[in-house]
Amino acid sequence: MAKRKDILVRFGLRVRKLRKEQGYSQEKFAYACELDRTYVGGIERGERNLALRNIERIAKTLKISLAELMDGV
Repeated sequence: MAKRKDILVRFGLRVRKLRKEQGYSQEKFAYACELDRTYVGGIERGERNLALRNIERIAKTLKISLAELMDGV
């Protein structure tokens, strides 16, 4: 069986995909989430282990549920 990518990488790719689909630049998305742009970059590269509060901020900014955000992760 092929090894699945790390959950942080999968989550980061999901956030990047959804952010781009909604037309956000990384900088504008970070501002809307009230997070630093470099932190969002780290999330999207799978380098950050997020707190639940930050995951909730991302979902709210994208106007989706936590379940939708985690879909496929």
